[in-house]
Amino acid sequence: MIGMDYPRLGRSGLRVSRIGLGMMSYGDHSSRGWHLTEDQAEPIVRRAVEAGVTFFDTADMYDQGASEEVTGRLLGKLFGQREDYVLATKVYFPMGAGPNDKGLSRKHILSAIDASLARLGTDYVDLYQIHRWDDETPIDETMAALDEVVRSGKARYLGASSMYAWQFGKAQQLAPTRFVSMQNHYNLVYREEEREMIPLCQDQGVGVIPYSPLARGFLTGTRGGRATTRAGNDPLADDTYEDSDYDVVDAVRTVAQNRGAPAAQIALAWLLGKSGVTAPIVGATKLSHLQDAVAATEISLDPAEIATLEAPYRPHRVLGHE
Repeated sequence: MIGMDYPRLGRSGLRVSRIGLGMMSYGDHSSRGWHLTEDQAEPIVRRAVEAGVTFFDTADMYDQGASEEVTGRLLGKLFGQREDYVLATKVYFPMGAGPNDKGLSRKHILSAIDASLARLGTDYVDLYQIHRWDDETPIDETMAALDEVVRSGKARYLGASSMYAWQFGKAQQLAPTRFVSMQNHYNLVYREEEREMIPLCQDQGVGVIPYSPLARGFLTGTRGGRATTRAGNDPLADDTYEDSDYDVVDAVRTVAQNRGAPAAQIALAWLLGKSGVTAPIVGATKLSHLQDAVAATEISLDPAEIATLEAPYRPHRVLGHE
Protein backbone atom coordinates (compact mmCIF):
# COMPACT_ATOMS: atom_id res chain seq x y z
CA MET A 1 0.00 0.00 0.00
CA ILE A 2 3.03 2.30 -0.18
CA GLY A 3 2.16 5.58 -1.84
CA MET A 4 -1.62 5.18 -1.97
CA ASP A 5 -3.62 7.95 -0.34
CA TYR A 6 -7.12 7.54 1.11
CA PRO A 7 -8.98 10.86 0.97
CA ARG A 8 -12.47 11.33 2.35
CA LEU A 9 -15.24 11.18 -0.21
CA GLY A 10 -16.41 14.79 -0.16
CA ARG A 11 -17.36 15.88 3.34
CA SER A 12 -18.43 12.38 4.32
CA GLY A 13 -16.42 10.23 6.70
CA LEU A 14 -15.91 7.55 4.04
CA ARG A 15 -12.32 7.15 2.86
CA VAL A 16 -11.56 5.73 -0.57
CA SER A 17 -8.33 4.97 -2.39
CA ARG A 18 -7.04 7.78 -4.62
CA ILE A 19 -8.10 5.77 -7.67
CA GLY A 20 -11.11 3.52 -8.01
CA LEU A 21 -11.08 0.40 -10.16
CA GLY A 22 -14.00 0.30 -12.55
CA MET A 23 -15.35 -3.24 -12.93
CA MET A 24 -17.40 -2.69 -16.10
CA SER A 25 -14.87 -4.56 -18.24
CA TYR A 26 -15.26 -7.78 -16.26
CA GLY A 27 -18.07 -10.25 -16.93
CA ASP A 28 -19.01 -13.41 -18.77
CA HIS A 29 -21.95 -12.57 -21.01
CA SER A 30 -20.80 -9.69 -23.17
CA SER A 31 -20.02 -9.80 -26.87
CA ARG A 32 -17.69 -6.79 -26.59
CA GLY A 33 -14.16 -7.77 -27.50
CA TRP A 34 -12.53 -5.80 -24.69
CA HIS A 35 -14.42 -7.52 -21.86
CA LEU A 36 -12.55 -10.01 -19.68
CA THR A 37 -13.78 -13.19 -18.01
CA GLU A 38 -13.41 -13.65 -14.27
CA ASP A 39 -10.21 -15.68 -14.68
CA GLN A 40 -8.72 -13.02 -16.95
CA ALA A 41 -9.73 -10.22 -14.58
CA GLU A 42 -8.39 -11.79 -11.38
CA PRO A 43 -4.68 -10.95 -11.89
CA ILE A 44 -5.56 -7.31 -12.56
CA VAL A 45 -7.83 -6.99 -9.54
CA ARG A 46 -5.28 -8.82 -7.39
CA ARG A 47 -2.55 -6.40 -8.45
CA ALA A 48 -4.88 -3.48 -7.67
CA VAL A 49 -5.43 -4.81 -4.16
CA GLU A 50 -1.66 -5.24 -3.71
CA ALA A 51 -1.17 -1.62 -4.81
CA GLY A 52 -3.58 -0.38 -2.14
CA VAL A 53 -6.74 0.10 -4.19
CA THR A 54 -9.76 -0.32 -1.92
CA PHE A 55 -12.47 1.38 -4.01
CA PHE A 56 -14.34 -0.69 -6.63
CA ASP A 57 -17.18 0.52 -8.85
CA THR A 58 -19.71 -1.49 -10.83
CA ALA A 59 -23.39 -1.29 -11.88
CA ASP A 60 -26.29 -3.70 -12.18
CA MET A 61 -26.54 -3.18 -15.95
CA TYR A 62 -22.88 -3.97 -16.72
CA ASP A 63 -23.13 -7.25 -18.62
CA GLN A 64 -26.68 -7.56 -17.25
CA GLY A 65 -25.47 -8.36 -13.75
CA ALA A 66 -22.43 -10.47 -14.65
CA SER A 67 -20.05 -7.68 -13.60
CA GLU A 68 -21.60 -7.58 -10.12
CA GLU A 69 -21.29 -11.35 -9.82
CA VAL A 70 -17.62 -11.30 -10.82
CA THR A 71 -16.93 -8.29 -8.60
CA GLY A 72 -18.47 -9.94 -5.57
CA ARG A 73 -16.55 -13.19 -6.02
CA LEU A 74 -13.18 -11.55 -6.68
CA LEU A 75 -13.37 -9.08 -3.79
CA GLY A 76 -14.55 -11.82 -1.45
CA LYS A 77 -11.51 -13.86 -2.44
CA LEU A 78 -8.93 -11.08 -2.33
CA PHE A 79 -9.91 -9.25 0.87
CA GLY A 80 -9.89 -10.71 4.35
CA GLN A 81 -12.96 -8.83 5.58
CA ARG A 82 -15.87 -7.00 3.99
CA GLU A 83 -14.89 -3.84 5.86
CA ASP A 84 -11.53 -3.77 4.07
CA TYR A 85 -12.91 -2.39 0.79
CA VAL A 86 -15.41 0.15 -0.51
CA LEU A 87 -17.96 -1.27 -2.94
CA ALA A 88 -20.10 0.89 -5.21
CA THR A 89 -22.87 -0.06 -7.63
CA LYS A 90 -25.62 1.73 -9.55
CA VAL A 91 -29.30 1.59 -10.49
CA TYR A 92 -31.38 2.99 -13.36
CA PHE A 93 -30.91 1.17 -16.67
CA PRO A 94 -33.22 -1.70 -17.77
CA MET A 95 -32.61 -5.06 -16.16
CA GLY A 96 -35.57 -6.80 -17.78
CA ALA A 97 -38.35 -6.40 -20.31
CA GLY A 98 -41.06 -5.31 -17.86
CA PRO A 99 -42.24 -1.70 -17.54
CA ASN A 100 -40.97 -1.52 -13.94
CA ASP A 101 -37.60 -3.13 -14.62
CA LYS A 102 -35.86 0.22 -15.08
CA GLY A 103 -35.71 3.79 -13.85
CA LEU A 104 -35.74 5.30 -10.37
CA SER A 105 -39.21 4.49 -9.11
CA ARG A 106 -39.62 3.26 -5.56
CA LYS A 107 -40.62 -0.14 -6.91
CA HIS A 108 -37.54 -0.53 -9.07
CA ILE A 109 -35.03 0.85 -6.57
CA LEU A 110 -36.17 -1.41 -3.74
CA SER A 111 -36.13 -4.45 -6.04
CA ALA A 112 -32.85 -3.51 -7.69
CA ILE A 113 -30.87 -3.13 -4.48
CA ASP A 114 -31.90 -6.61 -3.35
CA ALA A 115 -30.96 -8.07 -6.73
CA SER A 116 -27.59 -6.30 -6.70
CA LEU A 117 -26.78 -7.50 -3.18
CA ALA A 118 -27.62 -11.08 -4.18
CA ARG A 119 -25.31 -10.90 -7.20
CA LEU A 120 -22.54 -9.21 -5.20
CA GLY A 121 -22.85 -11.74 -2.38
CA THR A 122 -22.92 -9.10 0.35
CA ASP A 123 -25.37 -7.62 2.84
CA TYR A 124 -24.66 -4.00 1.87
CA VAL A 125 -22.91 -1.73 -0.59
CA ASP A 126 -20.90 1.22 0.60
CA LEU A 127 -22.06 3.57 -2.17
CA TYR A 128 -25.38 3.20 -4.03
CA GLN A 129 -25.56 5.49 -7.04
CA ILE A 130 -28.30 6.54 -9.41
CA HIS A 131 -26.85 5.92 -12.86
CA ARG A 132 -28.84 8.63 -14.64
CA TRP A 133 -31.69 11.10 -14.04
CA ASP A 134 -35.20 9.70 -14.44
CA ASP A 135 -37.57 12.19 -16.09
CA GLU A 136 -40.55 9.90 -15.50
CA THR A 137 -40.28 9.61 -11.71
CA PRO A 138 -40.68 12.52 -9.27
CA ILE A 139 -37.33 13.13 -7.64
CA ASP A 140 -38.88 13.21 -4.17
CA GLU A 141 -40.08 9.62 -4.71
CA THR A 142 -36.59 8.59 -5.78
CA MET A 143 -34.87 10.26 -2.84
CA ALA A 144 -37.34 8.81 -0.33
CA ALA A 145 -36.73 5.31 -1.71
CA LEU A 146 -32.96 5.81 -1.58
CA ASP A 147 -33.26 7.03 2.00
CA GLU A 148 -35.09 3.80 2.84
CA VAL A 149 -32.25 1.79 1.28
CA VAL A 150 -29.78 3.54 3.58
CA ARG A 151 -31.98 3.28 6.67
CA SER A 152 -32.45 -0.45 6.05
CA GLY A 153 -28.67 -0.93 6.14
CA LYS A 154 -28.42 -2.05 2.52
CA ALA A 155 -26.27 0.97 1.56
CA ARG A 156 -23.98 3.15 3.65
CA TYR A 157 -23.91 6.22 1.36
CA LEU A 158 -25.62 7.55 -1.75
CA GLY A 159 -24.10 8.85 -4.97
CA ALA A 160 -25.24 10.16 -8.34
CA SER A 161 -23.91 10.12 -11.89
CA SER A 162 -24.16 12.21 -15.06
CA MET A 163 -26.87 14.82 -14.85
CA TYR A 164 -27.30 18.59 -15.12
CA ALA A 165 -26.23 20.70 -12.17
CA TRP A 166 -29.79 22.02 -11.66
CA GLN A 167 -31.04 18.44 -11.39
CA PHE A 168 -28.38 17.52 -8.86
CA GLY A 169 -29.13 20.63 -6.82
CA LYS A 170 -32.85 19.85 -6.83
CA ALA A 171 -32.24 16.28 -5.68
CA GLN A 172 -29.99 17.43 -2.85
CA GLN A 173 -32.54 19.97 -1.68
CA LEU A 174 -35.27 17.30 -1.43
CA ALA A 175 -33.07 14.50 -0.08
CA PRO A 176 -33.64 13.03 3.40
CA THR A 177 -30.21 11.41 2.85
CA ARG A 178 -27.99 13.53 0.60
CA PHE A 179 -25.63 12.35 -2.11
CA VAL A 180 -21.96 12.32 -1.09
CA SER A 181 -20.51 11.79 -4.58
CA MET A 182 -20.92 12.64 -8.25
CA GLN A 183 -19.59 10.22 -10.87
CA ASN A 184 -19.46 12.38 -13.97
CA HIS A 185 -17.90 12.39 -17.44
CA TYR A 186 -14.69 14.39 -17.04
CA ASN A 187 -11.30 14.23 -18.73
CA LEU A 188 -8.88 16.38 -20.74
CA VAL A 189 -11.03 16.26 -23.89
CA TYR A 190 -14.37 16.73 -22.09
CA ARG A 191 -14.25 19.52 -19.52
CA GLU A 192 -17.79 20.89 -19.68
CA GLU A 193 -18.32 19.70 -16.08
CA GLU A 194 -16.03 22.54 -14.98
CA ARG A 195 -18.75 25.07 -15.84
CA GLU A 196 -21.39 24.19 -13.25
CA MET A 197 -21.30 20.65 -11.84
CA ILE A 198 -17.83 20.65 -10.32
CA PRO A 199 -18.20 24.11 -8.70
CA LEU A 200 -21.52 22.92 -7.25
CA CYS A 201 -19.89 19.78 -5.86
CA GLN A 202 -17.04 21.80 -4.34
CA ASP A 203 -19.48 24.21 -2.73
CA GLN A 204 -21.64 21.41 -1.32
CA GLY A 205 -18.80 19.13 -0.23
CA VAL A 206 -19.60 16.38 -2.74
CA GLY A 207 -16.76 14.13 -3.86
CA VAL A 208 -16.12 13.94 -7.62
CA ILE A 209 -15.24 10.46 -8.93
CA PRO A 210 -15.03 10.90 -12.73
CA TYR A 211 -15.58 8.07 -15.15
CA SER A 212 -13.77 7.71 -18.49
CA PRO A 213 -10.66 9.56 -17.24
CA LEU A 214 -8.76 8.52 -20.39
CA ALA A 215 -11.69 9.15 -22.75
CA ARG A 216 -12.13 5.43 -23.51
CA GLY A 217 -8.47 5.19 -24.47
CA PHE A 218 -8.59 8.22 -26.77
CA LEU A 219 -6.04 10.11 -24.66
CA THR A 220 -3.49 7.28 -24.90
CA GLY A 221 -3.45 7.19 -28.70
CA THR A 222 -1.96 9.24 -31.51
CA ARG A 223 -3.45 11.61 -34.05
CA GLY A 224 -5.81 9.53 -36.16
CA GLY A 225 -5.39 6.39 -34.08
CA ARG A 226 -6.46 4.73 -30.84
CA ALA A 227 -4.09 2.92 -28.50
CA THR A 228 -6.46 0.52 -26.74
CA THR A 229 -8.65 -2.34 -27.85
CA ARG A 230 -11.67 -0.63 -26.36
CA ALA A 231 -11.02 2.66 -28.14
CA GLY A 232 -10.94 0.89 -31.48
CA ASN A 233 -14.05 -1.17 -30.76
CA ASP A 234 -16.39 1.29 -29.05
CA PRO A 235 -18.90 3.22 -31.17
CA LEU A 236 -19.60 5.56 -28.26
CA ALA A 237 -16.08 6.90 -28.51
CA ASP A 238 -16.67 7.88 -32.13
CA ASP A 239 -19.86 9.72 -31.15
CA THR A 240 -18.23 11.48 -28.21
CA TYR A 241 -14.90 12.89 -29.35
CA GLU A 242 -14.13 15.18 -32.29
CA ASP A 243 -11.25 15.80 -34.71
CA SER A 244 -10.19 18.90 -32.77
CA ASP A 245 -9.67 16.70 -29.72
CA TYR A 246 -6.57 15.24 -31.37
CA ASP A 247 -4.90 18.57 -30.58
CA VAL A 248 -5.30 17.67 -26.91
CA VAL A 249 -3.89 14.19 -27.58
CA ASP A 250 -0.86 15.84 -29.21
CA ALA A 251 -0.36 18.02 -26.13
CA VAL A 252 -0.55 14.99 -23.83
CA ARG A 253 2.06 13.20 -25.91
CA THR A 254 4.34 16.25 -25.87
CA VAL A 255 4.28 16.48 -22.07
CA ALA A 256 4.62 12.70 -21.79
CA GLN A 257 7.67 12.64 -24.06
CA ASN A 258 9.32 15.45 -22.13
CA ARG A 259 8.64 13.59 -18.90
CA GLY A 260 9.63 10.18 -20.27
CA ALA A 261 6.29 8.83 -19.07
CA PRO A 262 3.35 7.12 -20.79
CA ALA A 263 0.58 9.40 -22.06
CA ALA A 264 -1.95 7.66 -19.81
CA GLN A 265 -0.02 8.67 -16.70
CA ILE A 266 0.07 12.32 -17.76
CA ALA A 267 -3.66 12.47 -18.59
CA LEU A 268 -4.54 10.83 -15.27
CA ALA A 269 -2.12 13.04 -13.32
CA TRP A 270 -3.85 16.11 -14.76
CA LEU A 271 -7.24 14.83 -13.58
CA LEU A 272 -5.93 13.84 -10.16
CA GLY A 273 -4.59 17.37 -9.76
CA LYS A 274 -7.93 19.07 -10.41
CA SER A 275 -9.57 20.64 -7.39
CA GLY A 276 -12.55 18.67 -6.16
CA VAL A 277 -11.60 15.35 -7.77
CA THR A 278 -11.42 12.61 -5.16
CA ALA A 279 -10.84 9.41 -7.11
CA PRO A 280 -11.13 8.82 -10.88
CA ILE A 281 -12.74 5.52 -11.82
CA VAL A 282 -10.15 3.74 -13.96
CA GLY A 283 -10.88 0.79 -16.22
CA ALA A 284 -8.11 -1.77 -16.73
CA THR A 285 -8.05 -4.70 -19.14
CA LYS A 286 -4.25 -5.07 -18.94
CA LEU A 287 -1.87 -4.94 -16.01
CA SER A 288 -0.14 -1.98 -17.66
CA HIS A 289 -3.39 0.03 -17.48
CA LEU A 290 -3.47 -0.45 -13.71
CA GLN A 291 0.23 0.27 -13.34
CA ASP A 292 -0.19 3.57 -15.21
CA ALA A 293 -3.08 4.55 -12.95
CA VAL A 294 -1.13 3.84 -9.76
CA ALA A 295 1.97 5.62 -11.09
CA ALA A 296 -0.10 8.69 -11.97
CA THR A 297 -0.89 9.25 -8.29
CA GLU A 298 2.81 10.07 -7.76
CA ILE A 299 3.06 12.65 -10.57
CA SER A 300 2.71 16.38 -9.89
CA LEU A 301 2.48 18.47 -13.05
CA ASP A 302 3.94 21.97 -13.02
CA PRO A 303 1.95 25.05 -14.15
CA ALA A 304 3.63 25.13 -17.56
CA GLU A 305 2.75 21.48 -18.23
CA ILE A 306 -0.85 22.07 -17.15
CA ALA A 307 -1.09 25.09 -19.44
CA THR A 308 0.23 23.01 -22.35
CA LEU A 309 -2.35 20.28 -21.69
CA GLU A 310 -5.29 22.66 -21.33
CA ALA A 311 -4.56 25.15 -24.11
CA PRO A 312 -5.95 23.11 -27.08
CA TYR A 313 -9.34 22.42 -25.48
CA ARG A 314 -12.46 23.35 -27.46
CA PRO A 315 -15.98 23.46 -25.94
CA HIS A 316 -18.23 20.45 -26.53
CA ARG A 317 -21.94 19.87 -26.55
CA VAL A 318 -23.11 18.36 -23.27
CA LEU A 319 -22.51 14.61 -23.30
CA GLY A 320 -23.02 11.66 -20.97
CA HIS A 321 -26.47 12.40 -19.56
CA GLU A 322 -28.35 9.94 -21.76
